[in-house]
Amino acid sequence: MHYLEKMKSLMNVASGIEPADLVITGGRIFNVFTGEMLDGLSVAIKHGRIAYVGIDPENGIGAGTTEIDAGGKTLIPGLIDGHAHMAWMNTPEEFLKLAMTGGTTTIITEILEPCPVAGITGMLELLDAMQDQPVKIFATAPAMVSISRRTRGISPGDLETLLLRPDVLGLGESYWQGILQEPDIYLPQFEKTRVFRKTLEGHSAGASEKKLNAYAATGVSSCHEPVKAGEALDRLRLGMYVMIREGSVRRELEAISKIKNTGADLRRMILVSDGISALDLKKTGYMESIVQKAIHLGFRPEDAIRMATLNVAEHFSIDGQIGAIAPGRYADILVIPEIQTIRPEMVISNGVIISRDGQRMVEPRVHRFSIQSRSSVHIPKAFTPSDFAVPAPSGISSRKIRLLEMVTDLVTRERILDLPVVCEQIQTDISQDIVKITAIDRAVVPGDLFTGFIKGFGLTCGAMAVSATWDSADIIIIGANDADMAMAVNRLHALQGGVVVCEGGKIRAELDLPVFGVISDLPVDTVAAAIENVTETLALMGVPHPDPIKTAATLTSAAIPFFKICEEGYVRMKDGMTVGLFADEN
Repeated sequence: MHYLEKMKSLMNVASGIEPADLVITGGRIFNVFTGEMLDGLSVAIKHGRIAYVGIDPENGIGAGTTEIDAGGKTLIPGLIDGHAHMAWMNTPEEFLKLAMTGGTTTIITEILEPCPVAGITGMLELLDAMQDQPVKIFATAPAMVSISRRTRGISPGDLETLLLRPDVLGLGESYWQGILQEPDIYLPQFEKTRVFRKTLEGHSAGASEKKLNAYAATGVSSCHEPVKAGEALDRLRLGMYVMIREGSVRRELEAISKIKNTGADLRRMILVSDGISALDLKKTGYMESIVQKAIHLGFRPEDAIRMATLNVAEHFSIDGQIGAIAPGRYADILVIPEIQTIRPEMVISNGVIISRDGQRMVEPRVHRFSIQSRSSVHIPKAFTPSDFAVPAPSGISSRKIRLLEMVTDLVTRERILDLPVVCEQIQTDISQDIVKITAIDRAVVPGDLFTGFIKGFGLTCGAMAVSATWDSADIIIIGANDADMAMAVNRLHALQGGVVVCEGGKIRAELDLPVFGVISDLPVDTVAAAIENVTETLALMGVPHPDPIKTAATLTSAAIPFFKICEEGYVRMKDGMTVGLFADEN
Protein backbone atom coordinates (compact mmCIF):
# COMPACT_ATOMS: atom_id res chain seq x y z
CA MET A 1 0.00 0.00 0.00
CA HIS A 2 1.24 3.49 -0.87
CA TYR A 3 2.38 5.77 1.95
CA LEU A 4 -0.45 8.28 1.44
CA GLU A 5 -3.07 5.56 1.52
CA LYS A 6 -1.60 4.18 4.74
CA MET A 7 -1.60 7.58 6.40
CA LYS A 8 -5.21 8.25 5.35
CA SER A 9 -6.16 4.86 6.75
CA LEU A 10 -4.45 5.65 10.07
CA MET A 11 -6.32 8.94 10.24
CA ASN A 12 -9.62 7.17 9.54
CA VAL A 13 -9.01 4.61 12.29
CA ALA A 14 -8.10 7.35 14.76
CA SER A 15 -11.28 9.22 13.78
CA GLY A 16 -13.45 6.13 14.23
CA ILE A 17 -14.35 5.97 10.53
CA GLU A 18 -12.42 2.79 9.65
CA PRO A 19 -11.89 -0.36 11.73
CA ALA A 20 -8.48 -1.20 13.14
CA ASP A 21 -6.60 -4.42 12.44
CA LEU A 22 -5.78 -4.89 16.12
CA VAL A 23 -6.97 -3.21 19.32
CA ILE A 24 -5.42 -3.67 22.76
CA THR A 25 -7.64 -2.76 25.69
CA GLY A 26 -7.36 -2.99 29.45
CA GLY A 27 -3.68 -2.18 29.78
CA ARG A 28 -1.57 0.35 31.66
CA ILE A 29 0.44 2.30 29.09
CA PHE A 30 3.87 3.69 29.91
CA ASN A 31 4.23 7.00 28.11
CA VAL A 32 7.94 7.45 27.43
CA PHE A 33 7.52 11.14 26.61
CA THR A 34 6.03 12.19 29.96
CA GLY A 35 7.04 9.30 32.21
CA GLU A 36 3.39 8.71 33.13
CA MET A 37 1.57 5.45 33.66
CA LEU A 38 -1.77 5.87 31.90
CA ASP A 39 -4.78 3.74 32.80
CA GLY A 40 -8.01 3.25 30.88
CA LEU A 41 -6.49 3.77 27.43
CA SER A 42 -6.58 1.51 24.40
CA VAL A 43 -4.28 1.17 21.41
CA ALA A 44 -5.62 0.76 17.88
CA ILE A 45 -3.30 -0.56 15.17
CA LYS A 46 -3.62 -0.43 11.40
CA HIS A 47 -1.18 -1.56 8.69
CA GLY A 48 1.48 -2.27 11.31
CA ARG A 49 1.35 1.21 12.84
CA ILE A 50 -0.35 2.77 15.81
CA ALA A 51 -3.35 4.81 14.75
CA TYR A 52 -4.89 5.73 18.09
CA VAL A 53 -4.06 5.82 21.81
CA GLY A 54 -7.09 6.96 23.78
CA ILE A 55 -10.12 6.24 25.89
CA ASP A 56 -12.65 5.25 23.22
CA PRO A 57 -11.63 2.64 20.66
CA GLU A 58 -15.19 1.45 20.04
CA ASN A 59 -15.65 3.07 16.64
CA GLY A 60 -12.38 1.51 15.48
CA ILE A 61 -13.47 -2.05 16.21
CA GLY A 62 -15.02 -3.92 13.31
CA ALA A 63 -15.81 -7.47 12.31
CA GLY A 64 -12.25 -8.11 11.20
CA THR A 65 -10.55 -6.46 14.18
CA THR A 66 -8.52 -8.65 16.56
CA GLU A 67 -9.13 -7.60 20.17
CA ILE A 68 -6.65 -8.23 22.98
CA ASP A 69 -7.53 -7.61 26.62
CA ALA A 70 -4.29 -6.82 28.44
CA GLY A 71 -5.96 -7.56 31.77
CA GLY A 72 -4.45 -4.64 33.65
CA LYS A 73 -0.91 -5.47 32.62
CA THR A 74 1.65 -2.90 31.45
CA LEU A 75 2.32 -1.90 27.86
CA ILE A 76 5.76 -0.55 26.97
CA PRO A 77 7.41 0.11 23.59
CA GLY A 78 9.41 -2.65 21.93
CA LEU A 79 13.04 -2.66 23.01
CA ILE A 80 15.88 -1.42 20.76
CA ASP A 81 19.49 -2.57 20.73
CA GLY A 82 21.33 0.54 19.56
CA HIS A 83 24.71 -1.08 19.01
CA ALA A 84 24.99 -4.72 17.94
CA HIS A 85 27.20 -7.00 15.87
CA MET A 86 24.82 -9.48 14.30
CA ALA A 87 27.33 -10.84 11.77
CA TRP A 88 29.04 -12.96 14.38
CA MET A 89 28.79 -16.74 14.12
CA ASN A 90 25.05 -17.04 13.38
CA THR A 91 22.87 -16.09 10.40
CA PRO A 92 20.29 -13.36 11.04
CA GLU A 93 17.43 -15.86 11.12
CA GLU A 94 19.15 -18.13 13.63
CA PHE A 95 20.01 -15.16 15.83
CA LEU A 96 16.43 -13.90 15.70
CA LYS A 97 14.99 -17.23 16.76
CA LEU A 98 16.48 -16.56 20.17
CA ALA A 99 16.41 -12.76 20.22
CA MET A 100 12.85 -11.92 19.18
CA THR A 101 10.98 -13.71 21.94
CA GLY A 102 12.31 -11.42 24.68
CA GLY A 103 10.88 -8.18 23.37
CA THR A 104 13.63 -6.72 21.18
CA THR A 105 11.80 -5.35 18.15
CA THR A 106 14.59 -3.24 16.60
CA ILE A 107 18.31 -3.94 16.21
CA ILE A 108 20.91 -1.46 14.95
CA THR A 109 23.98 -3.39 13.91
CA GLU A 110 27.44 -2.80 12.54
CA ILE A 111 28.12 -4.45 9.17
CA LEU A 112 31.90 -4.10 8.99
CA GLU A 113 32.59 -7.84 9.03
CA PRO A 114 32.13 -8.48 5.27
CA CYS A 115 33.79 -5.22 4.22
CA PRO A 116 37.49 -6.21 4.11
CA VAL A 117 36.86 -9.68 2.63
CA ALA A 118 33.81 -9.26 0.36
CA GLY A 119 33.52 -5.50 -0.22
CA ILE A 120 30.31 -3.69 -1.07
CA THR A 121 28.77 -6.83 -2.59
CA GLY A 122 29.13 -8.70 0.68
CA MET A 123 27.79 -5.83 2.76
CA LEU A 124 24.75 -5.45 0.53
CA GLU A 125 24.00 -9.15 0.75
CA LEU A 126 24.26 -9.03 4.53
CA LEU A 127 21.83 -6.10 4.57
CA ASP A 128 19.47 -8.04 2.32
CA ALA A 129 19.62 -11.01 4.71
CA MET A 130 18.46 -8.74 7.52
CA GLN A 131 15.46 -7.27 5.70
CA ASP A 132 11.84 -8.49 5.83
CA GLN A 133 12.31 -10.07 9.22
CA PRO A 134 9.78 -10.14 12.08
CA VAL A 135 11.74 -7.32 13.74
CA LYS A 136 13.33 -4.25 12.22
CA ILE A 137 17.08 -4.34 11.57
CA PHE A 138 18.99 -1.16 10.76
CA ALA A 139 22.73 -0.83 10.18
CA THR A 140 25.65 1.56 10.26
CA ALA A 141 28.21 1.73 7.46
CA PRO A 142 31.77 0.69 8.39
CA ALA A 143 34.42 3.36 8.89
CA MET A 144 37.03 0.56 8.66
CA VAL A 145 39.58 1.98 11.10
CA SER A 146 41.91 -0.95 10.50
CA ILE A 147 45.47 -1.51 11.68
CA SER A 148 46.23 -2.91 8.22
CA ARG A 149 46.84 -0.30 5.55
CA ARG A 150 45.31 -2.66 3.01
CA THR A 151 41.87 -2.63 4.60
CA ARG A 152 41.88 0.90 6.02
CA GLY A 153 38.89 3.10 5.21
CA ILE A 154 35.90 2.62 2.95
CA SER A 155 35.74 4.03 -0.57
CA PRO A 156 33.58 7.16 -1.10
CA GLY A 157 31.45 5.31 -3.63
CA ASP A 158 30.78 2.36 -1.34
CA LEU A 159 29.98 4.68 1.55
CA GLU A 160 27.51 6.66 -0.56
CA THR A 161 25.86 3.44 -1.76
CA LEU A 162 25.24 2.49 1.85
CA LEU A 163 24.19 5.93 3.09
CA LEU A 164 21.58 6.17 0.34
CA ARG A 165 19.75 3.24 1.90
CA PRO A 166 17.04 4.06 4.46
CA ASP A 167 18.07 1.09 6.59
CA VAL A 168 21.60 2.53 7.06
CA LEU A 169 21.44 5.13 9.82
CA GLY A 170 24.99 6.44 9.89
CA LEU A 171 28.71 5.71 9.98
CA GLY A 172 29.65 2.96 12.40
CA GLU A 173 32.09 3.04 15.28
CA SER A 174 35.33 4.80 14.43
CA TYR A 175 38.23 4.22 16.81
CA TRP A 176 39.48 7.55 18.06
CA GLN A 177 43.20 6.80 17.64
CA GLY A 178 42.79 6.19 13.92
CA ILE A 179 40.73 9.35 13.42
CA LEU A 180 43.24 11.58 15.20
CA GLN A 181 46.28 9.90 13.65
CA GLU A 182 45.00 9.87 10.06
CA PRO A 183 42.28 12.52 9.73
CA ASP A 184 42.74 12.83 5.96
CA ILE A 185 41.49 9.27 5.56
CA TYR A 186 38.49 9.43 7.86
CA LEU A 187 37.22 13.01 8.02
CA PRO A 188 35.96 12.89 4.41
CA GLN A 189 33.80 9.93 5.50
CA PHE A 190 32.49 12.03 8.38
CA GLU A 191 31.69 14.92 6.07
CA LYS A 192 29.79 12.69 3.62
CA THR A 193 27.80 11.11 6.45
CA ARG A 194 26.80 14.50 7.81
CA VAL A 195 25.73 15.63 4.34
CA PHE A 196 23.25 12.73 4.48
CA ARG A 197 22.19 13.96 7.95
CA LYS A 198 23.07 10.65 9.52
CA THR A 199 24.92 9.85 12.74
CA LEU A 200 28.62 9.37 13.45
CA GLU A 201 29.08 6.53 15.93
CA GLY A 202 32.07 6.77 18.24
CA HIS A 203 34.56 4.59 20.08
CA SER A 204 36.73 6.54 22.53
CA ALA A 205 38.14 3.91 24.89
CA GLY A 206 41.04 5.33 26.88
CA ALA A 207 41.00 8.82 25.34
CA SER A 208 42.46 11.51 27.60
CA GLU A 209 40.59 14.78 28.18
CA LYS A 210 42.26 16.63 25.30
CA LYS A 211 42.02 13.66 22.93
CA LEU A 212 38.37 13.15 23.87
CA ASN A 213 37.61 16.81 23.13
CA ALA A 214 39.43 16.59 19.80
CA TYR A 215 37.44 13.48 18.93
CA ALA A 216 34.13 15.07 19.94
CA ALA A 217 34.95 18.11 17.82
CA THR A 218 34.67 15.94 14.68
CA GLY A 219 30.94 15.53 15.30
CA VAL A 220 31.05 12.01 16.75
CA SER A 221 27.74 11.63 18.56
CA SER A 222 28.06 8.54 20.75
CA CYS A 223 30.42 6.25 22.62
CA HIS A 224 29.84 2.74 23.96
CA GLU A 225 33.26 2.41 25.60
CA PRO A 226 32.97 3.99 29.09
CA VAL A 227 33.77 1.47 31.81
CA LYS A 228 33.14 3.75 34.81
CA ALA A 229 30.46 6.23 35.79
CA GLY A 230 32.97 9.09 35.64
CA GLU A 231 33.91 8.26 32.05
CA ALA A 232 30.24 8.15 31.09
CA LEU A 233 29.67 11.55 32.71
CA ASP A 234 32.67 13.04 30.87
CA ARG A 235 31.12 12.06 27.55
CA LEU A 236 27.63 13.23 28.49
CA ARG A 237 29.08 16.64 29.32
CA LEU A 238 30.56 16.85 25.81
CA GLY A 239 27.18 16.22 24.24
CA MET A 240 27.62 12.56 23.38
CA TYR A 241 25.06 9.83 23.81
CA VAL A 242 26.57 7.25 26.16
CA MET A 243 25.83 3.63 25.36
CA ILE A 244 26.16 1.36 28.39
CA ARG A 245 27.49 -1.97 27.18
CA GLU A 246 26.19 -5.21 28.67
CA GLY A 247 26.84 -8.07 26.29
CA SER A 248 29.26 -10.80 25.36
CA VAL A 249 32.27 -8.53 24.76
CA ARG A 250 32.12 -6.49 27.95
CA ARG A 251 29.70 -5.89 30.82
CA GLU A 252 29.87 -2.38 32.29
CA LEU A 253 26.31 -1.76 33.46
CA GLU A 254 27.00 -2.35 37.14
CA ALA A 255 30.01 -0.02 37.25
CA ILE A 256 28.30 2.74 35.26
CA SER A 257 25.03 2.43 37.23
CA LYS A 258 26.60 4.69 39.87
CA ILE A 259 25.87 7.59 37.51
CA LYS A 260 22.26 7.52 38.74
CA ASN A 261 23.52 8.90 42.07
CA THR A 262 25.08 11.99 40.49
CA GLY A 263 21.82 13.66 39.54
CA ALA A 264 22.85 13.72 35.88
CA ASP A 265 20.08 13.82 33.28
CA LEU A 266 19.77 10.35 31.77
CA ARG A 267 18.04 11.32 28.52
CA ARG A 268 21.27 10.64 26.56
CA MET A 269 21.96 7.29 28.20
CA ILE A 270 21.37 4.15 26.12
CA LEU A 271 21.54 0.45 26.95
CA VAL A 272 23.20 -1.75 24.30
CA SER A 273 24.67 -5.22 23.91
CA ASP A 274 27.64 -4.44 21.61
CA GLY A 275 27.04 -7.95 20.34
CA ILE A 276 25.74 -11.00 22.15
CA SER A 277 26.59 -14.62 21.49
CA ALA A 278 24.14 -17.46 21.00
CA LEU A 279 25.37 -18.96 24.26
CA ASP A 280 24.55 -15.78 26.19
CA LEU A 281 21.22 -15.39 24.40
CA LYS A 282 20.27 -18.88 25.54
CA LYS A 283 21.50 -18.35 29.10
CA THR A 284 20.43 -14.80 29.92
CA GLY A 285 18.26 -13.40 27.13
CA TYR A 286 18.70 -10.19 25.18
CA MET A 287 17.71 -6.56 25.75
CA GLU A 288 14.98 -7.53 28.20
CA SER A 289 17.62 -8.93 30.57
CA ILE A 290 19.76 -5.80 30.20
CA VAL A 291 16.85 -3.49 31.05
CA GLN A 292 15.90 -5.76 33.94
CA LYS A 293 19.45 -5.66 35.30
CA ALA A 294 19.43 -1.86 35.11
CA ILE A 295 16.28 -1.86 37.25
CA HIS A 296 17.85 -4.28 39.74
CA LEU A 297 20.88 -1.96 39.96
CA GLY A 298 18.68 0.92 41.04
CA PHE A 299 17.70 2.77 37.87
CA ARG A 300 14.09 3.86 37.92
CA PRO A 301 12.11 1.48 35.68
CA GLU A 302 10.92 4.46 33.64
CA ASP A 303 14.52 5.53 32.98
CA ALA A 304 15.74 2.00 32.23
CA ILE A 305 12.96 1.48 29.68
CA ARG A 306 13.64 4.83 28.00
CA MET A 307 17.32 3.90 27.73
CA ALA A 308 16.28 1.02 25.45
CA THR A 309 13.45 2.79 23.59
CA LEU A 310 12.98 6.53 23.18
CA ASN A 311 16.58 7.55 23.91
CA VAL A 312 17.91 5.21 21.22
CA ALA A 313 15.33 6.30 18.68
CA GLU A 314 16.07 9.98 19.32
CA HIS A 315 19.81 9.42 18.92
CA PHE A 316 19.34 7.92 15.47
CA SER A 317 16.59 10.42 14.52
CA ILE A 318 14.00 7.66 14.04
CA ASP A 319 11.83 8.58 17.02
CA GLY A 320 9.03 9.45 14.62
CA GLN A 321 9.00 5.77 13.64
CA ILE A 322 9.81 3.74 16.75
CA GLY A 323 10.57 4.05 20.45
CA ALA A 324 7.12 4.99 21.80
CA ILE A 325 3.50 3.91 21.97
CA ALA A 326 2.08 6.85 20.05
CA PRO A 327 0.19 7.50 16.80
CA GLY A 328 2.17 7.11 13.59
CA ARG A 329 4.84 4.91 15.11
CA TYR A 330 5.29 1.28 14.20
CA ALA A 331 3.21 -0.90 16.50
CA ASP A 332 6.09 -2.36 18.53
CA ILE A 333 4.55 -3.13 21.90
CA LEU A 334 5.36 -5.41 24.82
CA VAL A 335 2.85 -6.65 27.37
CA ILE A 336 4.67 -7.15 30.67
CA PRO A 337 3.36 -8.00 34.16
CA GLU A 338 4.32 -4.62 35.65
CA ILE A 339 6.77 -1.86 34.90
CA GLN A 340 9.42 -3.33 37.21
CA THR A 341 9.27 -6.77 35.56
CA ILE A 342 10.63 -6.87 31.99
CA ARG A 343 9.29 -10.30 31.12
CA PRO A 344 7.17 -9.95 27.99
CA GLU A 345 4.10 -12.15 27.91
CA MET A 346 3.36 -10.86 24.44
CA VAL A 347 5.60 -9.23 21.84
CA ILE A 348 4.04 -7.22 19.02
CA SER A 349 6.31 -6.09 16.19
CA ASN A 350 5.04 -4.11 13.20
CA GLY A 351 1.52 -4.80 14.45
CA VAL A 352 2.02 -8.59 14.41
CA ILE A 353 2.11 -10.82 17.48
CA ILE A 354 5.49 -12.49 17.10
CA SER A 355 5.80 -14.09 20.54
CA ARG A 356 3.56 -15.27 23.39
CA ASP A 357 4.95 -16.39 26.73
CA GLY A 358 8.42 -16.77 25.25
CA GLN A 359 7.30 -18.87 22.29
CA ARG A 360 7.70 -17.72 18.70
CA MET A 361 4.45 -17.15 16.82
CA VAL A 362 6.18 -16.45 13.51
CA GLU A 363 9.45 -17.61 12.02
CA PRO A 364 12.32 -15.45 10.74
CA ARG A 365 12.90 -15.37 7.00
CA VAL A 366 15.71 -17.65 5.82
CA HIS A 367 18.31 -16.09 3.52
CA ARG A 368 20.47 -18.34 1.35
CA PHE A 369 23.86 -16.70 1.04
CA SER A 370 25.48 -16.67 -2.39
CA ILE A 371 28.44 -18.79 -3.45
CA GLN A 372 30.50 -15.60 -3.59
CA SER A 373 29.77 -14.80 0.04
CA ARG A 374 30.63 -18.38 0.95
CA SER A 375 34.02 -18.22 -0.77
CA SER A 376 36.04 -15.57 1.04
CA VAL A 377 39.11 -17.52 2.21
CA HIS A 378 41.58 -17.18 -0.64
CA ILE A 379 44.88 -18.95 -0.01
CA PRO A 380 47.06 -19.63 -3.05
CA LYS A 381 48.81 -22.75 -1.76
CA ALA A 382 48.80 -25.39 0.94
CA PHE A 383 50.90 -24.29 3.91
CA THR A 384 53.77 -26.36 5.24
CA PRO A 385 55.53 -26.19 8.63
CA SER A 386 58.43 -24.28 7.05
CA ASP A 387 56.09 -21.39 6.23
CA PHE A 388 55.95 -20.61 9.96
CA ALA A 389 59.68 -20.78 10.61
CA VAL A 390 61.27 -17.58 11.94
CA PRO A 391 64.87 -17.43 10.65
CA ALA A 392 67.74 -15.86 12.57
CA PRO A 393 71.36 -15.11 11.63
CA SER A 394 73.83 -17.95 12.02
CA GLY A 395 76.21 -18.09 14.93
CA ILE A 396 73.87 -16.79 17.65
CA SER A 397 72.10 -18.66 20.44
CA SER A 398 69.37 -16.09 21.16
CA ARG A 399 67.79 -13.01 19.63
CA LYS A 400 66.00 -10.03 21.17
CA ILE A 401 62.52 -9.84 19.68
CA ARG A 402 59.23 -8.07 20.12
CA LEU A 403 56.26 -10.07 21.18
CA LEU A 404 52.61 -9.49 21.89
CA GLU A 405 51.78 -10.09 25.56
CA MET A 406 48.29 -10.75 26.90
CA VAL A 407 47.56 -8.50 29.89
CA THR A 408 43.97 -9.74 30.13
CA ASP A 409 41.98 -11.97 27.82
CA LEU A 410 41.51 -8.89 25.56
CA VAL A 411 44.10 -6.23 26.43
CA THR A 412 47.63 -6.63 25.05
CA ARG A 413 50.96 -4.84 25.30
CA GLU A 414 54.38 -4.79 23.65
CA ARG A 415 57.13 -6.81 25.30
CA ILE A 416 60.79 -7.29 24.35
CA LEU A 417 62.54 -10.52 25.33
CA ASP A 418 65.40 -12.79 24.29
CA LEU A 419 64.26 -16.02 22.65
CA PRO A 420 66.45 -19.04 21.92
CA VAL A 421 67.82 -19.69 18.42
CA VAL A 422 68.25 -23.30 17.33
CA CYS A 423 69.39 -24.29 13.85
CA GLU A 424 69.14 -20.66 12.76
CA GLN A 425 65.48 -20.43 13.76
CA ILE A 426 63.92 -18.53 16.65
CA GLN A 427 62.09 -20.95 18.89
CA THR A 428 58.99 -20.81 21.02
CA ASP A 429 59.45 -21.08 24.78
CA ILE A 430 56.58 -22.98 26.37
CA SER A 431 58.17 -22.61 29.82
CA GLN A 432 57.62 -18.83 29.54
CA ASP A 433 54.19 -19.24 27.86
CA ILE A 434 55.56 -17.97 24.55
CA VAL A 435 54.29 -19.46 21.27
CA LYS A 436 54.03 -18.28 17.67
CA ILE A 437 51.31 -16.12 16.19
CA THR A 438 50.81 -15.63 12.45
CA ALA A 439 48.52 -13.27 10.55
CA ILE A 440 47.73 -14.41 6.98
CA ASP A 441 45.95 -12.17 4.48
CA ARG A 442 43.02 -14.11 2.98
CA ALA A 443 41.53 -11.49 0.67
CA VAL A 444 43.66 -8.54 -0.46
CA VAL A 445 47.08 -10.14 -1.07
CA PRO A 446 46.18 -13.76 -0.37
CA GLY A 447 48.84 -15.74 1.44
CA ASP A 448 50.93 -12.77 2.54
CA LEU A 449 51.84 -13.24 6.20
CA PHE A 450 53.73 -12.09 9.26
CA THR A 451 54.83 -14.42 12.05
CA GLY A 452 55.59 -13.12 15.51
CA PHE A 453 55.30 -14.39 19.05
CA ILE A 454 52.63 -14.16 21.73
CA LYS A 455 53.00 -14.49 25.49
CA GLY A 456 50.16 -15.27 27.88
CA PHE A 457 47.75 -17.06 25.57
CA GLY A 458 48.38 -20.25 27.52
CA LEU A 459 48.70 -22.74 24.68
CA THR A 460 51.09 -25.57 25.61
CA CYS A 461 50.71 -27.74 22.51
CA GLY A 462 49.09 -27.79 19.09
CA ALA A 463 47.60 -24.77 17.31
CA MET A 464 44.40 -22.91 16.60
CA ALA A 465 43.36 -20.92 13.52
CA VAL A 466 40.56 -18.32 13.34
CA SER A 467 39.19 -16.53 10.28
CA ALA A 468 36.58 -14.43 12.13
CA THR A 469 39.02 -11.69 13.08
CA TRP A 470 37.95 -8.15 13.89
CA ASP A 471 38.42 -5.25 11.41
CA SER A 472 40.61 -7.44 9.26
CA ALA A 473 41.06 -9.65 6.20
CA ASP A 474 43.49 -11.85 8.15
CA ILE A 475 43.47 -15.34 9.52
CA ILE A 476 45.11 -15.61 12.93
CA ILE A 477 47.02 -18.78 13.82
CA ILE A 478 48.44 -19.30 17.31
CA GLY A 479 50.65 -22.35 17.70
CA ALA A 480 53.17 -24.21 19.76
CA ASN A 481 53.95 -26.48 16.82
CA ASP A 482 54.61 -25.45 13.20
CA ALA A 483 53.12 -28.63 11.72
CA ASP A 484 49.89 -28.15 13.64
CA MET A 485 49.78 -24.49 12.54
CA ALA A 486 50.00 -25.60 8.90
CA MET A 487 47.32 -28.24 9.40
CA ALA A 488 44.98 -25.76 11.11
CA VAL A 489 45.16 -23.12 8.38
CA ASN A 490 44.83 -25.67 5.59
CA ARG A 491 41.72 -27.12 7.21
CA LEU A 492 40.37 -23.59 7.65
CA HIS A 493 40.84 -23.04 3.92
CA ALA A 494 38.92 -26.23 3.17
CA LEU A 495 36.06 -25.10 5.42
CA GLN A 496 36.14 -21.61 3.84
CA GLY A 497 36.31 -20.08 7.27
CA GLY A 498 35.86 -20.89 10.91
CA VAL A 499 37.87 -22.02 13.90
CA VAL A 500 40.15 -25.07 13.84
CA VAL A 501 42.10 -26.60 16.72
CA CYS A 502 44.84 -29.14 15.92
CA GLU A 503 47.21 -31.11 18.11
CA GLY A 504 49.58 -33.93 17.34
CA GLY A 505 48.71 -33.91 13.65
CA LYS A 506 45.00 -34.36 14.31
CA ILE A 507 42.01 -32.03 14.25
CA ARG A 508 40.72 -31.83 17.81
CA ALA A 509 37.83 -29.38 17.39
CA GLU A 510 36.40 -27.11 14.74
CA LEU A 511 33.60 -24.71 13.92
CA ASP A 512 32.88 -23.94 10.28
CA LEU A 513 31.97 -20.36 9.43
CA PRO A 514 31.68 -20.37 5.64
CA VAL A 515 29.76 -17.10 5.17
CA PHE A 516 32.41 -14.36 4.90
CA GLY A 517 34.54 -16.60 7.13
CA VAL A 518 32.55 -15.22 10.06
CA ILE A 519 29.04 -16.73 9.97
CA SER A 520 27.83 -20.31 10.22
CA ASP A 521 24.68 -21.44 8.46
CA LEU A 522 24.15 -24.25 10.98
CA PRO A 523 21.40 -24.15 13.64
CA VAL A 524 22.18 -21.96 16.60
CA ASP A 525 22.33 -24.90 19.02
CA THR A 526 24.87 -26.65 16.80
CA VAL A 527 27.02 -23.53 16.67
CA ALA A 528 26.79 -23.09 20.44
CA ALA A 529 27.85 -26.70 20.99
CA ALA A 530 30.81 -26.28 18.61
CA ILE A 531 31.94 -23.12 20.42
CA GLU A 532 31.79 -24.95 23.75
CA ASN A 533 33.79 -27.84 22.30
CA VAL A 534 36.48 -25.51 20.96
CA THR A 535 36.69 -23.73 24.32
CA GLU A 536 36.89 -26.97 26.31
CA THR A 537 39.49 -28.46 23.94
CA LEU A 538 41.69 -25.38 24.19
CA ALA A 539 41.34 -25.40 27.97
CA LEU A 540 42.78 -28.95 27.97
CA MET A 541 45.64 -27.56 25.86
CA GLY A 542 46.39 -24.93 28.50
CA VAL A 543 44.37 -21.90 27.34
CA PRO A 544 42.80 -20.25 30.42
CA HIS A 545 40.73 -17.56 28.72
CA PRO A 546 36.93 -17.82 29.03
CA ASP A 547 36.33 -17.19 25.31
CA PRO A 548 39.53 -18.04 23.41
CA ILE A 549 37.87 -17.51 20.02
CA LYS A 550 37.09 -13.91 20.94
CA THR A 551 40.56 -13.47 22.45
CA ALA A 552 42.22 -14.56 19.20
CA ALA A 553 39.77 -12.66 17.00
CA THR A 554 40.47 -9.31 18.69
CA LEU A 555 44.24 -9.47 18.18
CA THR A 556 43.84 -7.77 14.76
CA SER A 557 41.65 -4.92 16.01
CA ALA A 558 42.38 -1.33 16.98
CA ALA A 559 39.28 -1.42 19.18
CA ILE A 560 41.16 -2.73 22.22
CA PRO A 561 44.61 -1.49 23.38
CA PHE A 562 47.58 -1.59 23.14
CA PHE A 563 49.60 -3.82 20.77
CA LYS A 564 48.19 -5.77 17.82
CA ILE A 565 49.17 -7.82 14.79
CA CYS A 566 48.32 -7.95 11.10
CA GLU A 567 49.88 -9.34 7.93
CA GLU A 568 52.22 -6.30 7.83
CA GLY A 569 53.65 -6.77 11.33
CA TYR A 570 52.92 -5.64 14.85
CA VAL A 571 51.03 -2.36 15.33
CA ARG A 572 51.24 0.01 18.29
CA MET A 573 47.92 1.66 19.10
CA LYS A 574 49.58 4.62 20.81
CA ASP A 575 51.22 5.99 17.68
CA GLY A 576 49.77 3.80 14.91
CA MET A 577 53.25 2.59 13.92
CA THR A 578 53.77 -0.78 12.26
CA VAL A 579 56.89 -2.45 13.67
CA GLY A 580 58.74 -5.68 12.96
CA LEU A 581 59.83 -8.67 14.96
CA PHE A 582 63.40 -7.63 15.79
CA ALA A 583 63.69 -4.95 18.43
CA ASP A 584 67.04 -3.67 17.14
CA GLU A 585 65.77 -3.04 13.61
CA ASN A 586 62.95 -0.52 14.30
